[in-house]
Amino acid sequence: MILDFLILSVGLGTGLAMDAFSVSITNGLKEPDMSRSRHAKMAGIYAFFQFAMPLIGWLCVHTIQEAFVSFQKFIPWIALILLLYIGIQMIVEGIKEKGNCEEAEEGSATSGCKISNKTLFIQGIATSIDALSVGFAIATYSTLKALACSIVIGIVTFIICLFGVKLGKICGSKLQKYASYLGGGILIAIGLEIFIKSFL
Repeated sequence: MILDFLILSVGLGTGLAMDAFSVSITNGLKEPDMSRSRHAKMAGIYAFFQFAMPLIGWLCVHTIQEAFVSFQKFIPWIALILLLYIGIQMIVEGIKEKGNCEEAEEGSATSGCKISNKTLFIQGIATSIDALSVGFAIATYSTLKALACSIVIGIVTFIICLFGVKLGKICGSKLQKYASYLGGGILIAIGLEIFIKSFL
C-alpha cells in the first residue's frame, strides 16, 4: 500500500516536473556561471510551487469545488501568458544584446545575465499552475496523505530541476551567444504546449 502510494506520487511528480525541468535547462543556458547555492535556490523555488499547487488544488476540491471547477478553464491561459511574457522578454534582451545583467553573488560578473527572483517566481507559478488540477486526482486522500504526496512531488521536482539546470549550464557554456533566443523559444514552446494540451 505504501509502495503503491510512493510509486504514484513519484510518477505524478515526474510528470508535473517536466515543464520545470525544461525551464531549468533554459535558465542554465541563460546563466552558465551560476553558483551552486543559486542552482539549489532555483530548483527549490520550482519544487516549492510544485509542492504547493497540488495541495492547494486538494484544499479547493474540499472547500470551494464549484468555484475551483470554474477557475480551471483559465489555468492554461495563465500559464501561456506568463511563459509568453518571460520568453519574449528573453528574446528581446538577446536582440538588444543587453539584459538586466547583475553582478554575480561573489562580486564577479557572470558571463550570462542573472535571472531575477521575480522571473524565477513567475516561472515557478507558470510551470506549476496546472498542478492545481492534481487536487482532483488526490481528492480522496486524507489531509496527511495529500501532504505526503505533495512533499514527494516537491522532492522529485527539486532533483529533476537540479539536473535540468546542470544540463543547461553545460550547454550554456557552449551556446551562450544564442542562449537568450534558445531560452525564450523554449519558454514560448512550453506555454503553447500547456495551452494546446488543455484542449486535447
